[in-house]
Amino acid sequence: MNIERCFRPTHDERARQKMISMLRKHAIIDMRQDLRMDYEQRIAPTIADKVNEPSQWRAIRHAMESEPSYRFYSSIRYNAQEMCYQSVQPAVERGLGEMIEMARQLAKSPPAGSSLRLNPHLQVPRYVSALDVHLAPGCFHSEFTADDVAQGAVIAQGGKVFTGQHPYRKRPGVVGESVANWLGEKYPGFKPRRILDLGTTSGKNLLPYHAVFPQAELYGIDVGAPVLRYGLALAAAEGVPVHFSQQNAEHTDFPDGFFDLIVSSFFFHEVALKSTRQILVECRRLLSAGGAMVHMELPNEAAVSSYENFFWNWDTENNNEPHYTVFREQLPQELCTAAGFPADRCFAHTIADYATAGVERFAKIARGELAAPGHGSGGWFVFGVAPAPTTQLRPSDLAR
Repeated sequence: MNIERCFRPTHDERARQKMISMLRKHAIIDMRQDLRMDYEQRIAPTIADKVNEPSQWRAIRHAMESEPSYRFYSSIRYNAQEMCYQSVQPAVERGLGEMIEMARQLAKSPPAGSSLRLNPHLQVPRYVSALDVHLAPGCFHSEFTADDVAQGAVIAQGGKVFTGQHPYRKRPGVVGESVANWLGEKYPGFKPRRILDLGTTSGKNLLPYHAVFPQAELYGIDVGAPVLRYGLALAAAEGVPVHFSQQNAEHTDFPDGFFDLIVSSFFFHEVALKSTRQILVECRRLLSAGGAMVHMELPNEAAVSSYENFFWNWDTENNNEPHYTVFREQLPQELCTAAGFPADRCFAHTIADYATAGVERFAKIARGELAAPGHGSGGWFVFGVAPAPTTQLRPSDLAR
């Protein structure tokens, strides 16, 4: 029983999706390089005295926003982003009845070790409900019929178009796969009993933790019911037990110290800063003594150049992610210590992409023998809290 087999694009729809994948890759990889070259050769010499600090990226935006190279790049990137999700909607609509029925049956009788808890009274936070984040029509939470999974399918299948030709997103869940293997390599004694993924959507970046930490129970929360219904079906097809629940990460119903590892992928830059701070406080409550927390995010402003900040902050005004820039202005370690985590265990750095680095090179980067590639170019920026040095769970603990 595989819900993704209900998604059956026609020949022409598949061709359109491949074309859009290529167009998006062209915008964010090829045109990105051409745009930087144009900036460095023509614009940079005229504003060199205005961009000495990473925070001065706005001077670059002001200089570039009327340039044909930037306007053309932005137009291609925006439309390619929007079309990623539009291109999968016809096939999703045709298969929706079958998908809903499959998800409904799984919800009634979840596979062993799995569960789905939904809360129809949950108030979806405004930072999700006010905009179609990522230009995905309907965002993560919209429901149009009983037991709807449409948004789960659109986000999941649109995401494949989104990353289809990206050289550093070679398979679904590669962020979770990279973080899990980094933890396994760097902290071989760390064996979490329970793992929580914040803003899990359909759980694609949660499932890879099962391969590295098979002893752990997996939990994923999100405010959107359709993505969770779809996620349960995906997990069932993969044979990985997951506990999904519809919750706001700012205040969850889990007991204190319930998790040994809390993770997220591309999550915090979509959240209002006030909520980010509260979520980290909640993570502090939920994390066990000696537990770890790893969030994959965009590199913060101080960590990169003014030009890179100009490039990354494109999404703030063009991709329905209004909290993007404000989040990147923060220092991740300070966010963690403000939430109550010990400063000596807080970190922020880049790890390698597991799918492209190769096992040997990945291990050397994890051990600090080689430098990691930059975020988006073979590396992933992560921040959080390292496991306590003495964290060694006993076999009896794993059985609990």
